[in-house]
Amino acid sequence: MELSVLLKNIEYRVVQGGNAEITSVVHDSRLACEGALFICLRGLAADGHDYINKAAESGASAILIEETHENIPPDVCVISVKNTRKAMAFVAANFYGNPAEKLRLIGVTGTNGKTTTTDFIEQILRAVGRKTGLIGTVEARALGKPVGIAFKTSTTPDPLELHKIFAKMAEMGVQDVVMEVSSHALAFHKVDGLTFEIGVFTNLTQDHLDLHGTMENYRLAKAQLFTKCRFAVVNIDDESTPTMLEHHGADPFVTYGIEKKADFQAIHIHTDADGIGFDLAAKPDNDTDVPCAHGCGRFFMAEKGRFNIYNALAAITTVNTLGIPLEGLCDIISHLRVPPGRIQSVSNSRNVNILVDYAHSPDGLKNIISAVREFTSGRVVTLIGCGGERDKDKRPIMGRIAGEMSDYVILTSDNPRNEAPMVIIEQIEEGTKGTGTPYEVCESRREAIFIGVESLNRGDSLIIAGKGHEDYQIVGTVKHHFSDYETALEALQ
Repeated sequence: MELSVLLKNIEYRVVQGGNAEITSVVHDSRLACEGALFICLRGLAADGHDYINKAAESGASAILIEETHENIPPDVCVISVKNTRKAMAFVAANFYGNPAEKLRLIGVTGTNGKTTTTDFIEQILRAVGRKTGLIGTVEARALGKPVGIAFKTSTTPDPLELHKIFAKMAEMGVQDVVMEVSSHALAFHKVDGLTFEIGVFTNLTQDHLDLHGTMENYRLAKAQLFTKCRFAVVNIDDESTPTMLEHHGADPFVTYGIEKKADFQAIHIHTDADGIGFDLAAKPDNDTDVPCAHGCGRFFMAEKGRFNIYNALAAITTVNTLGIPLEGLCDIISHLRVPPGRIQSVSNSRNVNILVDYAHSPDGLKNIISAVREFTSGRVVTLIGCGGERDKDKRPIMGRIAGEMSDYVILTSDNPRNEAPMVIIEQIEEGTKGTGTPYEVCESRREAIFIGVESLNRGDSLIIAGKGHEDYQIVGTVKHHFSDYETALEALQ
């Protein structure tokens, strides 16, 4: 493909050379080869501009830069742009033939609930016969099966990976793609150039301040999704919703919620051992406190937790906005299942509840403990850690929440990365020790899970929080195989 084709819709300046034939696009100099376009990205730990000559030596035909560098071989074409990350989104789309234009995109953003909400939307769409794709924290799948394209980042793939996945999905005949859109993805321009049919906002609570610095910056990063969508579906109960709608402008939006009157509001909520039920007051019927008259009846979900009502409401509102009638959704909702690592139960014969959950933010932890309290007749034991090289301010907050809401707390390691595990644990402990709740410290996560399982009596619940579906633990720069779910099973045996 000619370089000029790849640069379509990008403002650029030719620094050196002319057009070139491009066979691959990379931003890792180790992957550069004959005919490659090497994109120089400024990262948190390294700057791609420092690897220009290495890429050139490997045969790269062209280099995309933000700043001028000397001594670049004269036979290499050099293109300058204002922002290489932003440019990469358009280059990737052009390289794969703009596959997103063949798909209907639904993007979900927010601190908590992104994974479950995208999964719920995808399950409903598939149930009514749509050919669907999903991209998110757990996996990328198409037509209900993994697409087989790995991506390095945890939630939203980098543009080169993302558009490769889009191309594969389009080739498979996918019609709708539901994807998580993280604040990192929006800040780093991963979804620039895309148009979403619907953008969904779940909520916003403290997280990722290691990247954004302040809650306002975090909020504004999330709001960028709503400059890229035709319709907005927003949680009216969240205080950050006005910011999302402000960025959405005059374009149409639909609201959902529980506390405030919304276009789609859950009322008459009831929780029991089997799950949660609610009536839906849906426009135009939501002017009165009665279920909607569209024949949808009372909704029931086998999944636990008030937060899953929000996730279900977001999904119902989204698919209805896409044109799917409310009639018939009750049965589909009753069969929805949360993805792996989201309040995931570990089966046992001891009459105890062992639950693996991805909760890794203060609000997420609060939600999961509250949900587990609803069906626990005995003690609630919470096992938590916090990831290294991530928002440090939330550590004592999470320790305090665990202490205030649990009967016993086990503090352990999560993904320490390049931080000392005990330093992280001590920062969490600062919040726990002031609550008066008994707790213990066990640095080894495996041993901590064994301690938690062995401590349970009939009717007790153990929450293993923080890693959810992850099947690894990052110590230093190395990923070791580790699964909370597998370890809990092992402890039970």
